Amino acid sequence: MCDNICETSTKACIAAVGPVSSALDHPSAMQRLTASCLLLVLAASAAYSAVILDNGAPIMWSQTAAQMSDLPVQEGIVTPNPWNFLHRMSLYRLMIASTDSFMGSMGAGATESPLWGLPLQFGWMQTSGRLADPTGATTCGLASGDTMCISPQSWWGCVNHFVSVLPFLSAAQQGFFGQGVQVQMQGSDATVGYCTTYAECATSYPDVMTQWDAFFQGLKASTASPLPENEKKDSILGLYWAAHMASLNAASACSAKQTFYSAPEVNFASSWLSSADYVSAANFQSSLEKSVTFLTPLPGRILQETDQAPNIADMTQEENHTLSIFSWMKNMNTVLGGSLVRMWRSAMCSVTTREKGSEMLEQLLLNPTFATSSFLSIITGMATSC
Repeated sequence: MCDNICETSTKACIAAVGPVSSALDHPSAMQRLTASCLLLVLAASAAYSAVILDNGAPIMWSQTAAQMSDLPVQEGIVTPNPWNFLHRMSLYRLMIASTDSFMGSMGAGATESPLWGLPLQFGWMQTSGRLADPTGATTCGLASGDTMCISPQSWWGCVNHFVSVLPFLSAAQQGFFGQGVQVQMQGSDATVGYCTTYAECATSYPDVMTQWDAFFQGLKASTASPLPENEKKDSILGLYWAAHMASLNAASACSAKQTFYSAPEVNFASSWLSSADYVSAANFQSSLEKSVTFLTPLPGRILQETDQAPNIADMTQEENHTLSIFSWMKNMNTVLGGSLVRMWRSAMCSVTTREKGSEMLEQLLLNPTFATSSFLSIITGMATSC
């Protein structure tokens, strides 16, 4: 977890950015996030696992847009720049704020929404250097360039586009930011191939937009649902993960960008994607607290050719363990011809087994003493009982 050194460095960087109105209206202000400051955060992330929180919120949360009017507007159309870190993080803040009143079944706290997992994961991508240009052709995202720049060549930034821009456009279409609000994402020659409006995304990725529409419509319908709270919660989580998985499946469009990374990083990226099969089938409630628990042990830097978990010297025991488990889950499923994921999905056949499944995933990923053989035997037993 982040100690005082890490926390102080992160706060210093955030303070360097300045007020949200200035930062969002003038992206060049991001340059005040100095090279030494960003390097300090990245160094801290490598030494203390993933840096994902500041004052109990996702990093730079206080610098993001608190309302739609904080984002750029051109001719009455809201025009965020999704290739600027603060703008894209703002999409998450606005989605969470606009849906919170429909999340009562998730729990009494203010951070129980499953949407919290998205900005936390996005913050980890930033501090671990995964949003920067992996080709070396530009200084996008680097300390020597625009530190708030998200490279269109980043595989991680590309995948995240499908779980940030697309759901935001769906939420706007469903009226969560006010009736008649129009949104068009900024783009450039460097971002050709990325959809920028609801209509464009619905044409290019119809299944993704249909699933996100169903999620946001389901939130509205849940307020009048007669279901018990735990079943209502499970239903909302089911809609959320169906949409999330549709986004990740569509993100196969990003696969060519993996050529810019080392073999260990590509293998990790692949196993990271595969882990979503287990999390989604269990209807995992990715609240802020639970997401922090899962994201903190992720590798705090991009993996290099010589990295081989669980023996990466400059990574923590927790990081090494997480990398090893992710790899084991993917490799075991491959060896079994995909039957591990199929068995897991079969076992997640009821609200009760999905709750148990979420608990078991926590044990597998976070408890080094939890044997992988136990995971297999428990899954077999659960699937048989369904």
